[in-house]
Amino acid sequence: MPTAQVLPIHGRRSHQTVAQLQDVTKNFGSVRALLDFNFSVRTGELTALLGPNGAGKTTAIKLLLGLLRPTSGHVSVFGADPSQAITRTRVGAMLQVGRVPETLRVAEHIDLFSSYYPNPLSMSETLAIAGLEDLRQRRFGDLSGGQKQRVLFALAICGNPDLLFLDEPTVGLDVAARHLLWEEIRHLLSRGKTVVLTTHYLEEADALADRVAVINKGSIIAEGTPSEIKARTAGKKIRCITQLPPAVIRNIKGVMDVRADREAVVIQANDAESALRGLLSLDLEISGIEVTSAGLEDAFLALTRDDSQGDQNV
Repeated sequence: MPTAQVLPIHGRRSHQTVAQLQDVTKNFGSVRALLDFNFSVRTGELTALLGPNGAGKTTAIKLLLGLLRPTSGHVSVFGADPSQAITRTRVGAMLQVGRVPETLRVAEHIDLFSSYYPNPLSMSETLAIAGLEDLRQRRFGDLSGGQKQRVLFALAICGNPDLLFLDEPTVGLDVAARHLLWEEIRHLLSRGKTVVLTTHYLEEADALADRVAVINKGSIIAEGTPSEIKARTAGKKIRCITQLPPAVIRNIKGVMDVRADREAVVIQANDAESALRGLLSLDLEISGIEVTSAGLEDAFLALTRDDSQGDQNV
């Protein structure tokens, strides 16, 4: 596997590390989920842990929650073992695994979960943050998928935790509900809370994260602010209508990747100027040229693609 491209953070004040995986390896029988894995979470920040399915994200989160033990290495949360009760009272989690009783009402669920914590939020505040005021007497089993997601978010925050793990929190939410939840997450951060987010919505990480760590095949392959990762790995996107075949475009200087987009092509370029000059010299009839900055999704795809290609060359 190629050396991880760890991108430094510049111009940000120092934060205390509140959770950490140090040189962690985790095996499930003959399957290695994490290998010499190093990951830290800093107070007051939202750290997004991104990766394709099976990359090791869920394993890393479960280790930090004390639900798994490492095969080797060290895991700490607030300087202690994450499985200790005193540590768990400072942590909240919204996971995609597990079930809650379908027959209990929303308010009953929140009341039960709040009782596990020494300084929980009030019922009214929890319901307001999660947008559940009108659903407090509804049974969980009678809720829609999006409403259930909001209940799970309420259960994660009701204990007023210092560290919050959100695993795919906006799955099943419509666009408006997703953006409302983003605002609530920003509000939690403004109150000094620390958040670890996993999501397949790359625009979500781009909008919320202070730091992004990209994981693939059990290792961190890039880490930095969203803007740093985009600037150093994604470059620019060129959309145009051309008769040039993809194989020819890929050989133009500055071009990283090419994909079809209806009648046009979208070109990923780390040197947009060179790529444009090459396109114009080869196709005098080229039209509809649009050049935009690449997003975090483009950077993510470039990183994981390059990592996979590197493995194939080993």
